[in-house]
Amino acid sequence: MLYKLPPLNALRAFEAAARHLSFKLAANELGVTPGAVGQQIGRLEQTLDVRLFDRLTRSVRLTEAGQLYVPAIRQAFAQISGATERIAPPKGVRALTVSVAPGFAAKWLVPRLGRFWECHSDIDVRISASPHLADFDKDGVDVAIRHGLGDYVGLASWRLYAEDMAPVCSPALTRGDAGLRHPSDLRRAVLLHDLSRRDWPMWLKAMGIRGVETARGPGFSDDGLILQAAIDGLGVALGRDSLVEHDIAEGRLVRPFGMAMPSAFAYYLVCPVGAADRPDISIFRDWLLQEARQEERAARR
Repeated sequence: MLYKLPPLNALRAFEAAARHLSFKLAANELGVTPGAVGQQIGRLEQTLDVRLFDRLTRSVRLTEAGQLYVPAIRQAFAQISGATERIAPPKGVRALTVSVAPGFAAKWLVPRLGRFWECHSDIDVRISASPHLADFDKDGVDVAIRHGLGDYVGLASWRLYAEDMAPVCSPALTRGDAGLRHPSDLRRAVLLHDLSRRDWPMWLKAMGIRGVETARGPGFSDDGLILQAAIDGLGVALGRDSLVEHDIAEGRLVRPFGMAMPSAFAYYLVCPVGAADRPDISIFRDWLLQEARQEERAARR
């Protein structure tokens, strides 16, 4: 069978830029210049005759076509990587492939991985970022981080932590006479949604806020895209603690109201029951649980 494939380097540049929503961060990961990443993505867009990114002043944003394209590219890379390691594992290094949602990977897990590598340089963590649930039998994944109720048939699971969910927006939307100051101001704000569009109605009902239109407003397939839209001032998002803490600390986002709703879901580390005692999985699990406990203690201060 003859496969019609775009250039591999262009696909690598696209996947990295889509994960970071930044040509600069993608360039740092790939060991090239931001200009080279831009050229590769431009070449890919020309080959496909489709625009994959909107180039903004200080960031990039996936187009609808880019959002549809990136999950399949990530899955293909994960399968190639897993197959390669099964037949030719690196000498002296244990590879651990972690399936995780792109938003959680970019906003919480990846910024902490440096601390893991400092202590465990013999474990090569591979991040497989996808909004889809990994198939442990087919996708070459060792462990996964999932957001749910913790009841996963056939899998061992460890609760990391639950978190609150609260509105977040660009500081610019809180300034001036028309700035957001009270939850009732949401009646005149643009609400940013995930594709399920369930979070805003649940939050408003839990907070006892009425008269806010939730049927309208743009929707996004990934939490990272929702938060980037909020950073760019497009509207107000509902942000979970783990995903917004860094952007709030850096001043890119603010919580305009002092109201938060505890999420019914929590983050769990999961793996097949038979692999739960593998040394590399045990080491990664213990480190992840320690990071999560530190996160919970910091949130209570």
